[in-house]
Amino acid sequence: MMTVNQKPFSNIQMELLNLYAMDIEEADLLKIKNYLAQFFMQKAIDEADKVWEENTYSDELMDKWLNEDK
Repeated sequence: MMTVNQKPFSNIQMELLNLYAMDIEEADLLKIKNYLAQFFMQKAIDEADKVWEENTYSDELMDKWLNEDK
């Protein structure tokens, strides 16, 4: 149930709705999907790098964690 202060759509939803009004070629749609995937992938990588640096993780520690169950 939506309250009075809630917007019906987020800013990204509004942008995507604007795209729906256009007739986009399949090749362009594929490029847009790829761009979005890369954008969110990079955001995840940046956040993981931040956590890695904040916790001073090392390659050796990661190897240890990866091999704990072996």
